[in-house]
Amino acid sequence: MKPTCLALFAVSIVALGLTVSAQTPASSLPATYVSNADLSAALKKATEATPNMSTANVKNSDQYRINIVHRGRSAGALAHVPGTELHYIIEGAGTVVTGGRIIRPASGAGGTATIEGGETRRVGKGDAILIPEGTPHWYKDVEGSITYLEVRFNVPVK
Repeated sequence: MKPTCLALFAVSIVALGLTVSAQTPASSLPATYVSNADLSAALKKATEATPNMSTANVKNSDQYRINIVHRGRSAGALAHVPGTELHYIIEGAGTVVTGGRIIRPASGAGGTATIEGGETRRVGKGDAILIPEGTPHWYKDVEGSITYLEVRFNVPVK
């Protein structure tokens, strides 16, 4: 894992801390630090167990989730409520579709959910995708495999 990933992780933690600090005194918020070695080990363990879709939990709370996700193939479309997401591609490439409308297969028909009318982009190492809460998203195609740092957080409604 490259230093860029760890730097993005640190920036994400700072941003989450600023959001939460408006609600909580700064002196009661512990910092989160995870070494590159620990991140790599967690991802390796998760990927060995399930190589086609694995998630290594980094830090999760009721306000945010930080994971490293590895996909060896595409998966069905989905949307999260609550939770705005940032995906930072660490390795690999693929096609991601965002927005539009989720189309679920007919009951008993098999297959996975897709997106109709969304925006399709090829993404690769170093790219970042910010997916607002409730926005459909789908890794439609994976070129070999794709690994990304996922930071999901709740944005306070004003």
